[in-house]
Amino acid sequence: MTESTPAAEQRDYRDTVFLPKTDFPMKAGLPQKEPLILAKWLEGNLEGQIRDSRKGRDQFILHDGPPYANGDMHIGHALNHILKDMVVRTQTLKGKDAPYVPGWDCHGLPIEWKVEEQYRKKKLNKDEVPVEEFRAECRAYAQHWVDTQREQLKRLGIGGDWDHPYLTMDYEAEATIVRELLKFAANDMLYRGAKPVMWSPVEKTALAEAEIEYEDIVSTQIDVAFEIVESPVPELVGAYAVIWTTTPWTIPVNQALAYGPEVEYTLLQVVVNYEEGATGNLAEGGKYLVASALLDSFKKRLQLQSPDLFDWIELKTIKGSDLAGTIARHPMHALGGFFARPRPFLAGDFVTTDSGTGLVHMSPDHGEDDFDLCKANGIDPVFAVEGDGKYREDWGWLGGQGSVINPKFNAPDGPICTDLKEAGALLAASADYKHSYPHSWRSKAKVIYRCTPQWFVPMDKVMTHIEPKTPREKRWENEGGALNPHEEDLCAAPTLRQAAMQAIDDTRFVPAKGRNRIGSMVEGRPDWVLSRQRAWGVPITLFVDRKTGQYLNDPAVNDRIVAAVKAGGVDAWNDARAQDYLGDAYDAANYERIVDILDVWFDSGCTHAFVLESGRWPALVRHDGGTHSADLYLEGSDQHRGWFQSSLLESCGTRGQAPYKAVLTHGFTMDSKGFKMSKSLGNTISPIDLMRDYGADILRLWALSVDFTEDHRIGKEILTGVADQYRKLRNTFRYLLGALDGFSEEERVTDVAAMPELERYMLSLLADLDAKMHRAVDDFDYNSYTRLLADFCNEDLSAFYFDIRKDVLYCDLGPAAPLGTDTRRAYRSVLDTLFHALVRYAAPVLVFTAEEVWGTRYPEASSVHLLEWPTVDAAWNDAALAAKWAGVRTQREAVTEAIEPYRREKTIRSSLEAEVMIPDPTLDPAALEEIFIVSVARAGSELAVTRTENHKCGRCWRHLPEVTEDGSLCNRCDTVLTAA
Repeated sequence: MTESTPAAEQRDYRDTVFLPKTDFPMKAGLPQKEPLILAKWLEGNLEGQIRDSRKGRDQFILHDGPPYANGDMHIGHALNHILKDMVVRTQTLKGKDAPYVPGWDCHGLPIEWKVEEQYRKKKLNKDEVPVEEFRAECRAYAQHWVDTQREQLKRLGIGGDWDHPYLTMDYEAEATIVRELLKFAANDMLYRGAKPVMWSPVEKTALAEAEIEYEDIVSTQIDVAFEIVESPVPELVGAYAVIWTTTPWTIPVNQALAYGPEVEYTLLQVVVNYEEGATGNLAEGGKYLVASALLDSFKKRLQLQSPDLFDWIELKTIKGSDLAGTIARHPMHALGGFFARPRPFLAGDFVTTDSGTGLVHMSPDHGEDDFDLCKANGIDPVFAVEGDGKYREDWGWLGGQGSVINPKFNAPDGPICTDLKEAGALLAASADYKHSYPHSWRSKAKVIYRCTPQWFVPMDKVMTHIEPKTPREKRWENEGGALNPHEEDLCAAPTLRQAAMQAIDDTRFVPAKGRNRIGSMVEGRPDWVLSRQRAWGVPITLFVDRKTGQYLNDPAVNDRIVAAVKAGGVDAWNDARAQDYLGDAYDAANYERIVDILDVWFDSGCTHAFVLESGRWPALVRHDGGTHSADLYLEGSDQHRGWFQSSLLESCGTRGQAPYKAVLTHGFTMDSKGFKMSKSLGNTISPIDLMRDYGADILRLWALSVDFTEDHRIGKEILTGVADQYRKLRNTFRYLLGALDGFSEEERVTDVAAMPELERYMLSLLADLDAKMHRAVDDFDYNSYTRLLADFCNEDLSAFYFDIRKDVLYCDLGPAAPLGTDTRRAYRSVLDTLFHALVRYAAPVLVFTAEEVWGTRYPEASSVHLLEWPTVDAAWNDAALAAKWAGVRTQREAVTEAIEPYRREKTIRSSLEAEVMIPDPTLDPAALEEIFIVSVARAGSELAVTRTENHKCGRCWRHLPEVTEDGSLCNRCDTVLTAA
């Protein structure tokens, strides 16, 4: 102990304590700092260094789903690529060779539509421009946005082979797509047929289901009377069958009526009240046939037209099956020709009594059920509606008029309803029916079902080119048979649908509900429509015999086509070169050269063949010569009907298996109120603006903190919270860097068993954290990964361990202990272990900040992103010790809470001035004084707090019994300052 000295002469001991020192600033300055770090990575070819460091290791291959090259990166792009980057970086951290090759979808309507918009602004007609020139403009447009998005994604900290991305418009990629198409052709898995498909009159092309979005609209609903002219039920002759529809434009193409065989119908007779006035097209004594269950709703619609002007008498109920053989005539039969043909009643299992009248008018050109039922009864489509949505010029009713999607054309006072009313067939019409309707997600215009000749891949034709599963593959027992009896039929050559369903069963889905979603879609989907009537895309490179209608299937011809496309791209497919491809064996005059292009989903569905199998990216080639299937596909949940499905069908159709082993999906990003973002609402948030204002690491932390498997939100308040979370993480690293200033191997304590119990407890927590982080990576659970990291830093370190040990860090160093006391050495050794673990855990999340942290401590070292998973001994995890210290922490929280009122009242300015009584202390009271950071801790009957009378040490500021007066030294400080 030192002797008492007057206060005026007391020494200032600040120069004797350790003060953490670091160049790592508290203020991040990410928007300014991140571009400098990125430039350093690019200059040093960090991606090449990573590939070299992992060469020959176990591989993890994520295949990038190609975004469209048609605009700036949006928040969905940012989330998607951050997640992909997290996958790649965590797998790389685990020591795997996990390359990332980014790609872009460059063909199709999204790009073509944008180029056409430019044409329209210049008052140019695309159809008057040579197709090669138009394609060149599409190619240039796509390349511009590839280059733009590439720089934006690099700025986001996404690592990858940015100098060698894959583009579906590369000649080699286009040739691969052609080759994959011709595989379907060679295996007789293509056919041309006329079926109703989703058609955009605005874009003048067929659309895939994945190109459709549904919006609520208000349509005109009409009730139309078809006069019955023949029937096995005599009372029906002369009566009217009533149909209800929300697409009046289909009436001019009607060819039949459908009824439900199990539905009960009522024949009713109208009674008109002439005293109240005229009643439109309802005739006195008129008889009408409607489903019994829908009579009330039918009557309400009529009353809107003529309120209280009629009543009816129910004459007879008729079972639907009795309507077989009944024939009606079209309301416009007087026009003759097509309209004078009989309209038969056909039994349809799809007819319900959910709405309408229980009778459905059939137009095989414009509905799937209509087409199938009419085809089964020998009724063919008539192709009355042209590609632009107008009736063809020679059509007998409304020829040359339209477009059929125009609301005015379908309105109650429009030409269709007007003509029906004049014919006495329009019973009711009102523009008030609210319902969901399909729209093109590009043009936002309504689409229609339109029957046109298209090219299809059959879903239910046996694929004889795919070898049946062997008994062993189907898990047969030695002498039994399939373990699962319902799978026995799959031991034969499968259909595409069967192969795809089996592949879905064999694939891991995260979240698991994705399996049911894509499974239900594949199970019920129609044949795959491949053809599009556009210009910018990969052509359907087929020659069709003009006499037989069969496409030519000659390997030599196919090889010449593929070689030409590989050399010159899609422009190589033209009439001028047709004979060159056909060679001497065929005459081009005898063959139709198909000019349709492929569905862009077929393009992207082939990327696995081009990217994973071509060898163009050696890092993606399996070292062991195994399957070319990617370990993971990762996209938004909408891709269950898009890229996931098209890739699945393409691969199963050519290889009999999925191109992926696992599928990870994320939800959509909404605004802060949970609304979908749209420019019209003005609620879009640009990731480019966010990086400018906050920095990329803040955006990354947001993306990896939300539950991305569901729809999630972003907004200013949310980002403020994320920025605060980032600040806490940054401060943790700042503390570690400062606390480890000057740490050397000489100081390190390697014997964990010899460390104080608190240090062993922290290593136990670290081992537990490490196991959970491993599991989170394996589960792709990045929300938990990020939360675990943040909680550990905030709760276990900053609020607990650092707080307790700051006294030891600052004061357990002096002439008598130049390397520090044993406790201090153990503490700094644990801090070093924590630093190396945490900076590695954080690197995939905060890519720029982790590099800054690592570079601050090791300025001459290589990048943090070359490091591997930290070495954490699982044996450190001590469950008994963890349980004991959980009790200590509970007591500590109670003590802190008990002291707080005294601090607010300023009776006690700091916990160091407190003495506490503790019931059932978890540790020795002397140890608890250090843990609770109080002057005195004693056992007592209940928790109590008083102000201490002990004096304050002039160096460590602890109030201890041995300090004789404020400013004197405690025993510990006196000892460490006394030279040995």
